[in-house]
Amino acid sequence: MTPFLRLLLALLLGLAAPIAHAQQELLNDPEIYEKEHYGKRCKLVQYGADFISRIDINNDGLIDTVTNSSEILCDGTRGPDCSEEGCPFNFYLQVKEGGYFMIATAQMYSYDFIKRFGNMVFVLKMHPKYCEREEGTDPCEMTVRVRGTKFLTISKK
Repeated sequence: MTPFLRLLLALLLGLAAPIAHAQQELLNDPEIYEKEHYGKRCKLVQYGADFISRIDINNDGLIDTVTNSSEILCDGTRGPDCSEEGCPFNFYLQVKEGGYFMIATAQMYSYDFIKRFGNMVFVLKMHPKYCEREEGTDPCEMTVRVRGTKFLTISKK
């Protein structure tokens, strides 16, 4: 084999490895997964009542999970990953085969999960910059719907 072919083969094999690992591993329970993460990170960790929400976010009949990091008290600090742009919320979908996978993380202030025109939607309250407004103005309210495994933006105000 020529040096060029060897190099080409090595490049092709090197590119194939990351593709094989790109698929997410299913989690048994996002609550356990996140609590283990913060348990390793914090010496003393406490979780508020709204740390976990179990709701069907994509209308498939399976109960999904949303975690709210503002409900974490890590070594005396509330919401250790929060900033002026809000706190991370993680969205996990449950699959029929069993288990969950994360579909999104959003840095935001809060959300409401409401019915609009017969469909359940999220109204995400986010930093004003997401609606092209200056800091210090009203929060951006982004209405999104989850279809399959994707967030679809319906409106921003």
